[in-house]
Amino acid sequence: MIEVLFVLIVTALAASLLGVFLVLRGMAMVTDAISHTILLGIVIAFFITNDIRSPWLIIGASLVGLATVYIIELVSKTELIRQDAAIGFVFTALFAIAIMLVSKYAGNVHLDMDVVLMGEVIFAPFNRIDILGFSIPNALWQLSIILLINIIFVTLFYKELKVTSFDPKFAYIAGFSVAFIHYALMTLVSVTAVAAFDAVGSILVINFFVAPALTAYLMVKRLGAMIGLTLVFAVLNSVAGYCISFYFDLSVAGTTAFVALITFMIVFLFNSKGFISSRIQKMQQKKAFSRAMILMLMSEQSHQSLTREEIMSHFNLSTRQFNRHIDHLLINEYMEKDEERYMLTRRGEEFTHYTRLKYELPA
Repeated sequence: MIEVLFVLIVTALAASLLGVFLVLRGMAMVTDAISHTILLGIVIAFFITNDIRSPWLIIGASLVGLATVYIIELVSKTELIRQDAAIGFVFTALFAIAIMLVSKYAGNVHLDMDVVLMGEVIFAPFNRIDILGFSIPNALWQLSIILLINIIFVTLFYKELKVTSFDPKFAYIAGFSVAFIHYALMTLVSVTAVAAFDAVGSILVINFFVAPALTAYLMVKRLGAMIGLTLVFAVLNSVAGYCISFYFDLSVAGTTAFVALITFMIVFLFNSKGFISSRIQKMQQKKAFSRAMILMLMSEQSHQSLTREEIMSHFNLSTRQFNRHIDHLLINEYMEKDEERYMLTRRGEEFTHYTRLKYELPA
């Protein structure tokens, strides 16, 4: 159904917009912590209401999600342990408390962990709400409001978010309210995460927070461009994941997360500064350096005419390496061959002269 796609897109936009600043601040895995600790809020709210369908379960999950963020900050501010260790400690502790409460006092109650933590977006259209005479999925309505709030927040505090994300110490000296911006951002992250968990599940929400922003970060360095590209990747991953899952009858959440991985890997490997591109660039630089060294050697008075064996011996080149370098230099007219000896051409002499001047090398 097209409504499932709309829920996916709105969720992706709401999460990825804030995910940009989580990635820049090195706090991407805070969403992973929230995805586990919300179970404690659900359990406590269930004990109070005794109703597994009560909306208070979502409210309880949101409050515990906020508490998780604040406790992580409190622990990490002591500077006794690193922030990543604080995240691991806090979320495992709160999650363990929730598991103990469930096993001790709610063993006979069906708390559907697959829906709470894993989720399935195809069920979202079944929970509906009437707005101005139109029946729409409740998740779409809630997440649309959250998306609007997130857009307003980022628009109003764009400058503050930019400065505090890149240089919090300078932001503090410059008079920015670093604490307010940070806790406002993390509050919105928590609320967005909990609302999105209810619609699409924790795995996909963590993916939406992190994957589009990380992919965009590999391609651009300006914040405005990164935000725009992040939103593009969020929509692209959602549409592609939905279409592929629908065609092959797969899990929408799992397929969408996998598409995000594929998108990230393509950018990681093949963008201008990607893994493969950088390896190719280094290989090309190494070849260019070797060819320059051959030309520099031949520009010396005592080596103006060299044989194949002399060049190979001097640079310890294999036959394949020699042929590759010399063929390139001959084709580009940096050197010429006279019988069995190689000599610089006019162009080769100009190249070596320019290189010596550029790097201030002795003649």
